[in-house]
Amino acid sequence: MSDAAGRNERAEEPEQPEEAAQGEGAEPPGERARRLRERRVAAHRGARRVLAGPGFSTSLRERLALLDRADELYDLDEASDMYGNGIVAALEEKVAGLLGTEAAAFFPTGTMAQQVALRCWAGRTGNPVVALHGLSHPELHERGAFSRVSGLRPVRLTDEPRQPTAEEVRDFEEPFGALMLELPLRDAGFVLPTWEQLTETVEAARERDAVVHFDGARLWETTVHFGRTPAEIAGLADSVYVSFYKSLKGYGGAALAGPRTLVEEARAWRHRYGGAVFQQFPTVLSALAGLERELPRLPEYVAHARVVAAALREGFAAAGLPWARVHPETPHTHEFQVWLPYDAEVVGEAAVRQGEETGTLLFSRGWQTPGPGLAVTEVGVEAAGLRWTADDVRAAAADFAARLKD
Repeated sequence: MSDAAGRNERAEEPEQPEEAAQGEGAEPPGERARRLRERRVAAHRGARRVLAGPGFSTSLRERLALLDRADELYDLDEASDMYGNGIVAALEEKVAGLLGTEAAAFFPTGTMAQQVALRCWAGRTGNPVVALHGLSHPELHERGAFSRVSGLRPVRLTDEPRQPTAEEVRDFEEPFGALMLELPLRDAGFVLPTWEQLTETVEAARERDAVVHFDGARLWETTVHFGRTPAEIAGLADSVYVSFYKSLKGYGGAALAGPRTLVEEARAWRHRYGGAVFQQFPTVLSALAGLERELPRLPEYVAHARVVAAALREGFAAAGLPWARVHPETPHTHEFQVWLPYDAEVVGEAAVRQGEETGTLLFSRGWQTPGPGLAVTEVGVEAAGLRWTADDVRAAAADFAARLKD
């Protein structure tokens, strides 16, 4: 998955071609969407109550505050890093320890890390075909980078909004050198398989002499669902990528972890791809902050997301909405989807007005239109959301529903 800071905004504001305005003085849909997004960001920053902090929409001053007490994370009297030594090497060693791998390499983006990993595996297996899900990040959000840049050929095991099954891997009609699994699968609703299903899928790939790579951008938050440590989860795969800016709130960056020989080759390709950045200490410090301060809290976020999801369902039902869906019904991570039977523009306006008028912003991300008369958004529960009781969520859901009926 890409580590561009706009990834969360990608879910909020998909690019839409502007349509011709209907009637004199009508505002183009693209301009309406831009204005709504600006209002939503302002409402988020000004709200007294949110389920997740504003994150990337905060000011530079607020983002720099992430490095407060940085001397607790690393000896600031040490020499600064140059091309991956010093603090960068320390982060790589820490990640390898957390994931139980021989080595890890820091990358500026996850897009780069995964392309490098899979092209290295293709060289070893002699097969450039990568089996993956049709909703995986490289298929939807990287402009065909696997095939256009790295000489890989992605093939889709399924497009269904669920994880691939062992049977789909075992019975796929052509050989592939690598199986890539996104854990969790974001565009399907942050969904995960069971531990048994995951191990069976990995074993099915092994039966076909394929290597297994985990797109673990959000692997850090899967431990509650699987009931396993990050090292136990990563241990199923031959290599894994993790992000430092999604769950951990860092400035950016990613790591590729796996066998030492793979990581050493990946460092060479990182240089060829332009990823040998002169100094990266601010981003690396933010990653260390995330590992130290956010990682231990993720299980608490996941547990409370389940409380929030149940209260949302109850609040919508009590408000008499004709149909509403929380997906997954019991969230697999601290993020999940909400589906409503309205146009995205209608629910987006209601959500922003609730924040502007009450100071409570129940839905802080944008809404998309997956089909006629449907709207979907993502909900994340972080430290700010822990202050919400189930009654708070139900009350906010009722207030939001009333705005839909205005």
